[in-house]
Amino acid sequence: MRRCSRTGCTELAVATLTYVYADSTAVVGPLATQAEPHSYDLCNRHAHRLTAPRGWEVVRFEGEFAPPQHSSDDLTALAEAVREAGRADRHVEAAPATGTGRRGHLRVLPGPAEH
Repeated sequence: MRRCSRTGCTELAVATLTYVYADSTAVVGPLATQAEPHSYDLCNRHAHRLTAPRGWEVVRFEGEFAPPQHSSDDLTALAEAVREAGRADRHVEAAPATGTGRRGHLRVLPGPAEH
C-alpha cells in the first residue's frame, strides 16, 4: 500500500495527481496501479482539497476514491514473478546495444564487452 505524498501525511493513498503543464491543468484521478515519476499519490482528504495556482484548472474524478483492493491472486503473481527473476538457471538475453541511447528518463548503456 502506498502512502499520501503530502509532507507529514501518513494516510493511505487513494488518488493520483498529475500535471498537464501544456494545458495548465492538474488532474486528480483514481490511484494509478504503479507509482510513476512526476505524479503524486494523495489520500482522500488531500485529493478533495487540492487547489491549483491561479490560472490553472483542476480536473477531478467525480466518483468516490477508494483504496485499492489486493487479492491473493495479485500476491501470488508477484511472488511467482520474484521467484522467476531469482532463478539461477534462467536464461537472459542481452539486448543489442549500439552505443548509449536515451529515451525519456531512461538510458541504455553499452554492456561490458562493448568497451
